[in-house]
Amino acid sequence: MIDYQKYIDVAMPVAKSIVLALLALIIGLMIIKWIIGKLRKYINKSSMDPTLKPFILSLTDISLKVLLAISIISLLGIDTNSLVAVIAAAGFAVGLALKEYLGNFAGGVILLTLRPFKVGDVIEANGYTGTVDAIQILYTRVITFDNKVVHIPNGVMSNTSITNFTLKDTRRVDLSFGAAYEADTDMVIKVLKDIVIKHPLVMAEPEPFVRMSEHADSAVIYSVRAWVRTDDYWSVYFDLIEAAKRRFDEENISIPYPQRDVYVYQKP
Repeated sequence: MIDYQKYIDVAMPVAKSIVLALLALIIGLMIIKWIIGKLRKYINKSSMDPTLKPFILSLTDISLKVLLAISIISLLGIDTNSLVAVIAAAGFAVGLALKEYLGNFAGGVILLTLRPFKVGDVIEANGYTGTVDAIQILYTRVITFDNKVVHIPNGVMSNTSITNFTLKDTRRVDLSFGAAYEADTDMVIKVLKDIVIKHPLVMAEPEPFVRMSEHADSAVIYSVRAWVRTDDYWSVYFDLIEAAKRRFDEENISIPYPQRDVYVYQKP
């Protein structure tokens, strides 16, 4: 005769573990859904970069579900120590294989969180200067002034010096002009000041600066510094260079070029 009681005694603990695991799964998924919902509302109200929002939600969701799965396996009576060790070893192997990608990924999170620049800013980084077209998780896309598309790894971007030219509303135009030693110093300064002050895009405050700055080998160097709005920087930069050349020609102020005197000696 079959002893059913024996099988029932064996099956009851297993059935109890399965029921508890199912209840834990249902309740756990409900709690995770509630947490993700609250987190989504908080993130949507924050000023966080839109690119980073879905990533944080997905990462939190996956992490919580992994923890829930480990807890359920433990309720079923399965030893989780070996499982955790396997997951850790697999994670370590994947980390080594994807080291560069993980570095770019971490750099992308840093850039999107700290926001040293935003889309539309003109920056200089890793030897490239251009307009930021997109900030992605792994790469930052920059359009150079000659319309080249450059993808810079975020791992590099987060570990290099970044110059943001458009973060401030104003910029200073720094120029240097050379005049001959024979030229009248007061006249040169007067001409340069007149050019700068009369330019409609140059700001009156801070006051433009024009002074002699260097006695070079072939010329006297005059420094010009003028403050402008950031959007007007390049217009003023090229306008002043062109205007200086025209006015120097009108005032007969010569612009010297490097020269070398060669003396030839003939043997007797």
